[in-house]
Amino acid sequence: MTSRRSQVIEPFLAVEIFQRAQELEREGKDIIHLEFGEPDFDTPPVVREAAEKALKDGRTRYAHSLGILPLREAIADHYRARYGVTVSPDQILVTAGTSPAMLLLFSTLLDTGDEVLLTDPRYAVYPNLIRYPGGACVDAPTWETDGFQCRPAEFAARRTARTKAVLINSPANPTGAVMTAASLREMAGLGPWIISDEIYHGLTYEGAEHTMLEFTDRAFVLNGFSKAYAMTGWRVGYLIAPREFMRALQVAHGNFFISSNEFVQWAALAALTEGAEDAQRFRRIFDQRRRAMVAGLRRIGLGVSVAPTGAFYVLANAQRFNPDSKALAFDILEHAHVGVTPGVDFGARAEGYLRFSYANSLERIEEAMERIGGYLARRSP
Repeated sequence: MTSRRSQVIEPFLAVEIFQRAQELEREGKDIIHLEFGEPDFDTPPVVREAAEKALKDGRTRYAHSLGILPLREAIADHYRARYGVTVSPDQILVTAGTSPAMLLLFSTLLDTGDEVLLTDPRYAVYPNLIRYPGGACVDAPTWETDGFQCRPAEFAARRTARTKAVLINSPANPTGAVMTAASLREMAGLGPWIISDEIYHGLTYEGAEHTMLEFTDRAFVLNGFSKAYAMTGWRVGYLIAPREFMRALQVAHGNFFISSNEFVQWAALAALTEGAEDAQRFRRIFDQRRRAMVAGLRRIGLGVSVAPTGAFYVLANAQRFNPDSKALAFDILEHAHVGVTPGVDFGARAEGYLRFSYANSLERIEEAMERIGGYLARRSP
């Protein structure tokens, strides 16, 4: 019998869709993948070249448990130049992607029974990461009619004596919602620790991006290189934390992971200091795809009340076709040969919705809309 702790981890449905899609591909089917949030671009040449140089230079040993100092200094410089906030390199922990950073953070911050407030819908893995060390999730609703905007008042109404932290994600997965400065400022005034997942920064298409650090120093910020720089498989992210938590986080990281790969960190440094032009090009292409996908989804009868303005996802209302999003997603995969993620993966309020990733080419997105449109036309709403 496995531990009770392991039993709280629920399957990630996007992975299950992908695995079934791979089986169909082995049977010779042409599958269009819109289920995963993975850019289809090659990692920028400047990043690959930096990794090659690091390998040739022998950067293959254990690194500092916080991360190499030049990368942490560059991250601090980035937050100062872009957002006007001061962060010390000693407040930065470089990890193998943001998922290990979240596991370390929640394990360090939460005692058994401590509550974390988060939106519904939200990234599918958040509850697993919170519950694994004994935390509890409290959902605050968002609504399709206002683009799934995070409402600070909903968080305030759900605070209890057990509330330890508030978790926000802007730009958001799965909704693409981007929080305004006013909402972030109001959120900062709620009282608990703020955990701000900023992994999709650099992928905002309308309005300005803001870090939570502009509004409070009682914040933990998660960020990395996977999305904006097309570096998903490189597995490099970071956590910015208040000073009083850094020793515990460093000790945990040193015990569980020792350090992050050194040569990958030198590649990340090149991305941050030399990859801006590539990142801006990716953003422009994603914006074109966003507009095409929103138009296509509306054309085939799926509901998108408010166009998303960040990340690379659209959460579309499919309730008129089937309120069971998991059944509908697998049916679309089997009959239209398009992989999409069931909304129920992202919370109870996303049931009846489907998440579409536009991290694929315009041509494939248009073909996917044609395939799904034909499939839906054959159904009786």
